[in-house]
Amino acid sequence: QVQLQESGPGLVKPSQTLSLTCTVSGGSITTHNYYWSWIRQAPGKEREGVAFKGGFDNSEYYTDSVKDRFTISRDNAKNTVSLQMNNLKPEDTAVYYCAAVFKGVLLIDAGDYDNWGQGTQVTVSP
Repeated sequence: QVQLQESGPGLVKPSQTLSLTCTVSGGSITTHNYYWSWIRQAPGKEREGVAFKGGFDNSEYYTDSVKDRFTISRDNAKNTVSLQMNNLKPEDTAVYYCAAVFKGVLLIDAGDYDNWGQGTQVTVSP
């Protein structure tokens, strides 16, 4: 099983930009049937999958609340999966996790992902 490590925590003001990076070790992010996601959990709320991407194809999905603001991307050479977050809002405040699953199809439910990083805090506050 691969290991995942998030980086890029931050405190930003509304409308600002922040990028998170998930460094993957123990395997290639382009391995067939690996899918990657960014999942967040705010205090007192259920975890929410916000962005999903295939490791070997161009399949991609965003939850409505982040569509057109967040972008998930792969850097195959660095073996990383990143989340670029633009126009951040206070409601984006949460712990963000990088997660992976080995399946034959892009899964868009956070509960389907079984390999998680430790998480990184993102706080959006005036």
